[in-house]
Amino acid sequence: MNIIETLTKEFNLKQTHVENTVKLIDDKNTIPFIARYRKELTGSLDDQVLRELSERLEYLRNLEAQREKVAATITEQGAMTDEISAALEAAATLAEIEDIYRPYKPKKKTRASVAREKGLLPLAEKIFAQQKDCPALSELAEQFVDPEKGVEDGKSALAGAGDIIAEMISDDAAIRGGLRTVCCAHGSIRSDGASENLGVYEMYGEFSEPIKSIPGHRILALNRGEREKALKVSIDFDRTRAMEIVCRNHVNDVGECSQFVRAAAEDAYDRLIFPAIEREIRNMLTERAQESAIKVFSVNLRQLLMQPPVKNRVTLGLDPGYRTGCKVAVVDGTGKVLDTGVIYPVPPHSKVEQAKATIKALVKKHGVTMFAIGNGTASHETEVFAAQVIKELNCGITYMVVSEAGASVYSASKLGAQEFPDYDVSLRSAVSIARRLQDPLSELVKIDPKAIGVGQYQHDMPQTQLSDALDGVVEDCVNSVGVDLNTASAPLLSRVSGIGGALANNIVSYRQENGAFSSRTQLKKVPKLGPRAFEQCAGFLRVSESKNMLDGTAVHPESYDAAKALLEKCGFDIKSSKTSDLQPLMEKAKAYGFSRLCSELEIGQPTLIDIINELMKPGRDPRDELPAPLLRTDVIGMEDLKPGMELTGTVRNVIDFGAFIDIGVHQDGLVHISKITRKYIKHPSEVLNVGDIVKVWVLSVDTDKKRISLTMVDPNEKERKAN
Repeated sequence: MNIIETLTKEFNLKQTHVENTVKLIDDKNTIPFIARYRKELTGSLDDQVLRELSERLEYLRNLEAQREKVAATITEQGAMTDEISAALEAAATLAEIEDIYRPYKPKKKTRASVAREKGLLPLAEKIFAQQKDCPALSELAEQFVDPEKGVEDGKSALAGAGDIIAEMISDDAAIRGGLRTVCCAHGSIRSDGASENLGVYEMYGEFSEPIKSIPGHRILALNRGEREKALKVSIDFDRTRAMEIVCRNHVNDVGECSQFVRAAAEDAYDRLIFPAIEREIRNMLTERAQESAIKVFSVNLRQLLMQPPVKNRVTLGLDPGYRTGCKVAVVDGTGKVLDTGVIYPVPPHSKVEQAKATIKALVKKHGVTMFAIGNGTASHETEVFAAQVIKELNCGITYMVVSEAGASVYSASKLGAQEFPDYDVSLRSAVSIARRLQDPLSELVKIDPKAIGVGQYQHDMPQTQLSDALDGVVEDCVNSVGVDLNTASAPLLSRVSGIGGALANNIVSYRQENGAFSSRTQLKKVPKLGPRAFEQCAGFLRVSESKNMLDGTAVHPESYDAAKALLEKCGFDIKSSKTSDLQPLMEKAKAYGFSRLCSELEIGQPTLIDIINELMKPGRDPRDELPAPLLRTDVIGMEDLKPGMELTGTVRNVIDFGAFIDIGVHQDGLVHISKITRKYIKHPSEVLNVGDIVKVWVLSVDTDKKRISLTMVDPNEKERKAN
């Protein structure tokens, strides 16, 4: 296999771009660096495509390594033939290579291996040949009776020969491959209840769905039900059809030997082949479902992390609670903690007036303009209380209910203790809730992505694979936004291209010892931050305090000379020019000529355009272009919801079968995929993103089960059109 050619075809790219990308990956460049600063080499591939290509490259290289290993093993055994060599060369998956390798793979003790040790292989081969002039089976078997070897009579000789033939048929790669393909196309996965009370698995009590069409979330649900011993899950396939495939190339249907081989083939299918095929198909379905779920989680996480920040607003964070009270933290526009406290506005204490007085005093003292309320225990009651305070203050304060997912993990972590050594766990959580509303990305990077909770069945995923995918998402988001070198925390810095945990701590220590960085170049003085790390990270770090305006942009230091020359050629002076002066830069560059500029500056057009955009809007935040979060001033409860009611909500989670919408009643409502749009869609993510502000209508409310069913399809649309 030519890996470069394979990747070129699979990703529909130019071969030179694939070759360059593979070399960049092999040279240990990070994905964000390649995506942002090596566009000419890759054809401007974005970070997501680059990661997919990198993962596929690793799979294909593992495939090649296994192909070579298997070929060497078969050759060492003296069993290599042109046919086997061609089959190995054509194999496109690890499963196909495993099928070819199976007959030559060292086996543990089996019934067939025991029969071979007893000298019954020649008998099996004579029977398997199914020749017309073959003697009667009883005569053949008598020739191999040997009590010393454990073959007491003809019956035991034939039993051993049958075991050997069954294993021969089982090891046939063509049979396994053919069965796997046909079973996937025409088989079903079924489940039955393992007990009378199935609970959440009630719909799977007597369930069957074709393998080719079952969605991933149902596979994961069946797997979980099986693990919890609530369900019995199996693959259902027509045995008659299967036996036709098994016998097609091995049973002649002539004479007694053929009947014996057919019986051995049935034994091979029931005992060896189908159980293995069933495991393989279920593993394949699970891997596919997990891959899909990880992709959904990654997309949701990316959208959550890239939620627009609510900048420069003094925020009061409320971490709700019953018995232990509601923890309060006030942070300024940069996230610095100004004040903390505890109030008791909800049962069992219900000190409402005292709590109101405390909040009002904090608002007036610090100029609070926004409340952030955690969505955990006692959230709804706290939200009602906050809405009352806002109404009484009547000074334009708004609030938002913020997901607490992972906040407790952060609060109790070593990092939380280092950041706020004088606060207890609950107060740290209140600070985190306030900061999440101000800048989701900066705060959420402190938490294990798996704890953020914007996916489905994340605890059922291969944890290493999930962590790798989610860490990649966090890395891409952090680097696409950029990081302020003088204010960023160590966790945020650790996500910057080329840095990592140890260097992040070194940067923070250097900053504490020497004061704020005055330039990007000063980074080179940080212990253990060498030229390679500087190359990878410098462009993603901003130093707005620097005398060099380029240090506050995403222009990489390697392009500083080109940027300065660009400004000169377009009639600007980098020393005296301000950002506002550079707005005509794009038009002047076009007038000068992109091709001419690229030639004279010795850079590619993608880099030229990136430099121009950065100079026109230095340090621009891509999140600012997204819709602002939905802030509220009042509150409603589940008991206020009625079918047909129109509401505005925020998309909190997008999953395979729909989306959960925060409509301000503490309990998120579900919009099923069939109720998202009148058009057919394969997945809700085609229409919805986490953080989207959407209009919904209530379909039904079950207060006992705390379930809200919503629709995004206007139930009154036809009526309005008619009028």
